[in-house]
Amino acid sequence: MAKSVKPGAISSILSNTSPDSSDGASDIVVQVVDLKPIGNSTTRFTFMASDGGRKLKAMLPTHFASEIQSGNLQNLGLIRILDYTCNAIPNQPDKALIITKCEVVSPALESEIVSEIKKEPGIILKPKQEVVAKSAAQIVNEQRGNSAPAARMAMTRRVHPLVSLNPYQGSWTIKVRVTNKGNLRSYKNARGEGQVFNVELTDADGTQIQATMFNNAANKFYPKFELGKVYYISKGTLRVANKQFKTVQNDYEMTLNENSEVEEVVGEGAFVPETKYNFVQIEDLGPYVNGCELVDIIGVVQNVSPTTSIRRKSNNETIPKRDITVADDSKKTVVVSLWNDLATTVGQELLDTAESAPIVAIKSLKVGDFQGVTLSSLSRSSMQINPEIPEAKKLRSWYESEGKGTSMAAVGAGLNSMTQSRSFYSDRVSLSQITSNPSLGQEKPVFFSLKAYVSFIKPDQTMWYRACKLCNKKVTEALGSGYWCEGCQKNDAECSLRYILVVKISDSSGEGWVSVFNEQAEKVIGCTADELEKLKSEDEDGKLFQQQLKEATWVPHLFRVSVAQHEYNNEKRQRVTVKAVGPVDWSAESSYLLEEISKIKLS
Repeated sequence: MAKSVKPGAISSILSNTSPDSSDGASDIVVQVVDLKPIGNSTTRFTFMASDGGRKLKAMLPTHFASEIQSGNLQNLGLIRILDYTCNAIPNQPDKALIITKCEVVSPALESEIVSEIKKEPGIILKPKQEVVAKSAAQIVNEQRGNSAPAARMAMTRRVHPLVSLNPYQGSWTIKVRVTNKGNLRSYKNARGEGQVFNVELTDADGTQIQATMFNNAANKFYPKFELGKVYYISKGTLRVANKQFKTVQNDYEMTLNENSEVEEVVGEGAFVPETKYNFVQIEDLGPYVNGCELVDIIGVVQNVSPTTSIRRKSNNETIPKRDITVADDSKKTVVVSLWNDLATTVGQELLDTAESAPIVAIKSLKVGDFQGVTLSSLSRSSMQINPEIPEAKKLRSWYESEGKGTSMAAVGAGLNSMTQSRSFYSDRVSLSQITSNPSLGQEKPVFFSLKAYVSFIKPDQTMWYRACKLCNKKVTEALGSGYWCEGCQKNDAECSLRYILVVKISDSSGEGWVSVFNEQAEKVIGCTADELEKLKSEDEDGKLFQQQLKEATWVPHLFRVSVAQHEYNNEKRQRVTVKAVGPVDWSAESSYLLEEISKIKLS
């Protein structure tokens, strides 16, 4: 086969912008010219499709990234287009070619193919057609006679693959299966109140997209969408996916409104495809703390707590919660908070089988920083117990052969503060900028960085609490001996002490009180709570205890803090909590100050 373009290939594409099958596209061979990524993307590329005489702007969706990165699909190479869609570009006369399926014909040629097109003058006249006069009734009857039944229309409708969709596209219809359905939930923000729910959709090629419905559309489609069923969907809109709420690997997300059309496909069996996971090891959770990206984990269940009820401050609603502790072969553990149905249904099953150390795979968890690192389920989260996947088999083998007798540590305990929080130099403010603005953190916690000194530690405050060695929750003295943990529902002969204290910090702009908890307090005080308690109990005159606190003051630190509102005696107050503490790196600090000075000069 000659390695050359198909003459007139671009004209063929423009004359048939949405082919019903790939049969007509199999002989379209074009050259890839000026291949480059779209913006800063590493997965989406654009190029000019050339037939030697004409060029057409073309885009390659994300599933072609591996072909380009491997060098199989190259600039100046030849490809055979097997399926495509040609869309109009808003406010421009040109069209954009979106290639959904192609095969490589040749690697890069030495140069771009350019052919001369000879234009021959002449006019082609069409034979005159006889015009037969028809009445309006005749025309209507003919139209009715030519219309196909709905079932036939469904068979012949043009179905677009998900990879071909983009925000600039006109009308489209997709055929997808509902592979995940979220709960219908209420929300409240500055623009008002409403309802929302999401579904994850998968087409025949395995491409996924998330669709979101608000208010009337949510109420309309929530009962219509059923997990595992197949639907034709049209008249939706697309936009660039919001990373904060993104649950599937797609650059775009879909919104359905009241005018969108959703039609169940008759004859398609309902089944839920295997859930796709992108597991993160527990020891690698640090960079995700307080971030927008959700994570999937797999681990062996070490502990399951009873269900508790938590009352929401926003609407006074009571919701069920259950904590489980899981571990993996990184020899780290993490607490996962299960909410609502996951707490009462799957969580109860875990409690009943906890002694057998079941393996759980959990999708779409939010990573928080309570007591170091914790995970929390959302309405879109899902969990499988002892799933039949290779990762579960590998983890079970490790646990039976080694993990049972291995000492585990909580993931937050060993994380570097720079890893578990954002840079100490992002959102840097002075202390007075926080204390002078009492409205900060009204809707949700906000985060800042400070450079300040610990100026005072009140010695007679409650500085620690007795904690369970497994879950770190508060314990009480048990009848007889030992300590009772309500979370683990068991007695233990020993407990540990964990810091919970308030200290005053100061900088050049002012001073304020901040709450400091265990890992951060250890860096401020210079020893553990157990060590400080021992020092206090063995020091009769209290001098050594006082000296330890004194040495901790007037030492500069970098702080990462959260600012939130809490209610005390029916009065809302601002609470500043230290999330991370680090030593001052004077070289980095100097660079930061020089950069700030240069900004002042420019302004």
